[in-house]
Amino acid sequence: MRWEDFLERFTAQPLFHTSHPAIFPDPRASVLVQLSRWVKAGKLAPIRRGWYLIENPYRTKEVSDAAIANTVVHPSYLSLEWALQYHGLIPEATFQPTSITTRRGTQFEALNRVFLYHHVAPGFFCGYRSFEIAGERIAAAVPEKALLDLIYLFVQGNSFSILWLEGLRLQNLDRFDVREFRRLGASVKRPGFARTLSEAAEYLAAARRKP
Repeated sequence: MRWEDFLERFTAQPLFHTSHPAIFPDPRASVLVQLSRWVKAGKLAPIRRGWYLIENPYRTKEVSDAAIANTVVHPSYLSLEWALQYHGLIPEATFQPTSITTRRGTQFEALNRVFLYHHVAPGFFCGYRSFEIAGERIAAAVPEKALLDLIYLFVQGNSFSILWLEGLRLQNLDRFDVREFRRLGASVKRPGFARTLSEAAEYLAAARRKP
């Protein structure tokens, strides 16, 4: 497998899995050895478990962290702090992609980022849609589900408090639908969560009314 032939096929699809070059006639073992050599030469960046990204200046298309997060762990959608900052609900910039998945929770480091994935049950894998981010369609939580996911995961091992919610320094709540927040949270059947949901919803409704 020659670099020139590889680029002709993949430069416009720079994020790829080791199974994709199977269109080449080379034995799989030879392909893996060649990919390893290109990593050492700085032509490819290893991402996670067989996933690679063609390095600049060899690729003709940029790939966002959000696209990488969506692609290398499937199914998943971006949520939590990442989605809250994307929707402008918290003031801090969040550079580490935080995602929800029905698969086992995991994390990995690539491209000077830590990609985090939190597990939820299939029934709670909802409240997301496709957004256009950096020219790509990305699955991310709506604002209400991003906050709900954070509360859902936080209260698993900690007691919920309004002080904790205030600590998020939520902003732009005019964009936040408290009724949708309640509707999405109603699917959680964990003991005590209904009270947590009600307390959070009341706080959010009051915060929306403040000038």
